[in-house]
Amino acid sequence: MIGLAGGIGAGKSAAAAAFADLGCLVSDSDAAAKAELDVPEVRDQLIAWWGEGVRAPSGRIDRAAVARVIFHDERERKRLESLIHPRLRDAREALKAQAAALGAPAVIIDAPLLYEAGLDAECDAVLFIDAPREDRLARVRATRGWDEGELERRERAQLPLDAKRARASAVIENTGDVRALRAAVRAFLHERARPAPESPRRNDTMG
Repeated sequence: MIGLAGGIGAGKSAAAAAFADLGCLVSDSDAAAKAELDVPEVRDQLIAWWGEGVRAPSGRIDRAAVARVIFHDERERKRLESLIHPRLRDAREALKAQAAALGAPAVIIDAPLLYEAGLDAECDAVLFIDAPREDRLARVRATRGWDEGELERRERAQLPLDAKRARASAVIENTGDVRALRAAVRAFLHERARPAPESPRRNDTMG
């Protein structure tokens, strides 16, 4: 089990894709959490808690409405997590079993809040994807339409980057060169998958 950590826009998803290309199975926690909102029993519970205002005209849950609820109320955020997180944990356990059956080299946990949610406790190693702040800002501007203030606001709600980096097993620098990132991922996986060297045999018949 390998967890991915890093700043917003650092390239964790690109690293996860590189691991997938090497035969690993990837648990995309963000995508899985969004999908859970459309599960009927989850949808019905959210409407029971917060009313019809969180239901979109399509009948699905309005994720933006949910975000507004939990952003302004820590208790509601924790209530949502108590509903969603056990379901995500069950899905990760199923993925681990699938990986074992397939002989996959690793299961990758790509989670925006790996440390904050305590998911690092499930990991054998955590890989920190690092990137200069200006590169990360350029990426989130291009892909999410965020400005600098939005990036800062979201990062303040997370564990500081220095703390994440210090707790990681290894660090990969992502400069935007896809080939270099893929090569670094391959080297990390090779190092983690390498069998531990055998201990020197002790000759108990001597002396």
